[in-house]
Amino acid sequence: MRQGDKYGLHRVIEPAGVMPQAAWKIDNEMVCYDNEILIDVDVLNIDSASFTQIRREAQDDPKQVKDIMERIVGERGKHHNPVTGSGGMLIGRVQEMGEKIRNRTDVQVGDEIATLVSLSLTPLAIEEIRDIDMKNAQVHVKAKAILFESGIFAKLPSDLPRRVALAVFDVCGAPAQTARLVKESNSVVILGAGGKSGMTVLRQARLAAGNGKVIAVEYGEAACERLRGLGWADEVLNLDATKPADVLAAVENALGGGLADVVINCVNVEHTEMSSILCAKDRGTVYFFSMATSFTAAALGAEGVGKDVDMVIGNGYCLGHAELALDLLRESPELRQVFEQKFAAMA
Repeated sequence: MRQGDKYGLHRVIEPAGVMPQAAWKIDNEMVCYDNEILIDVDVLNIDSASFTQIRREAQDDPKQVKDIMERIVGERGKHHNPVTGSGGMLIGRVQEMGEKIRNRTDVQVGDEIATLVSLSLTPLAIEEIRDIDMKNAQVHVKAKAILFESGIFAKLPSDLPRRVALAVFDVCGAPAQTARLVKESNSVVILGAGGKSGMTVLRQARLAAGNGKVIAVEYGEAACERLRGLGWADEVLNLDATKPADVLAAVENALGGGLADVVINCVNVEHTEMSSILCAKDRGTVYFFSMATSFTAAALGAEGVGKDVDMVIGNGYCLGHAELALDLLRESPELRQVFEQKFAAMA
């Protein structure tokens, strides 16, 4: 059995010397190296920013979405959107384990797992795209994938439908980072609060902030009404997050003329950086979970308006993030119901 590098460097084709995520093309031959896990893939969960871009390019034609996805994987050996730079994650069953890692106690052949690393670095070979949930960015496939020795994953829980669990795992970094950032009595603004990441963030922010004020920003009255029905936000604002002046005025009004201690951006479209930055008070924190964020625009934009804020890149991983996100659904029947209504129908 061939020997592999812990981080998957042996899979990089071009450019040489970079990590698999940064590589333009990786080797997706579905043969296990000694430190790899071969996965029989059932569902791909494409990240929100990437799927939104693909839908636009395909003009909402499912066949064109399928063709674009197959083209990306065919060209790159992984589902790494060349426009957004992002990927997603998958669920599948362990088919084979390399001889170096066969004695691991946390996983064995036959286990059903969700990968917690991005598809943008995961060797993937798609045999067939069977079904596309255009609304929720979940794609039923016949495919194989490789998980590197360094790759993190979670076993699917027995108390949640599998596609619900996949949707939760896809965004589990967001509520976990929120738990770290939001303190008791903080004022919090969440942009894109109506999406799956936004709703988990909203719930966690409500728990962490206590009697602090939590403002949810979403676009579209129907989505805003759903958020109001959950009862976790002190105020829900129907706003276009690409219009920073409008967002700032509405948030200042909602906070009684003040600004937020913490702003969390979960919006899946571009050009929302300044709305996030302007809503934060000086020495406040802005957490960009959205993969549609331009960090150049954020850095230069903050400088341009003289905002002294701490900006946090949306790292999808922090210790214990998967279990924390699952526990949010377990403790909140309302949040669980939302996820089951959106995703369980495809399970």
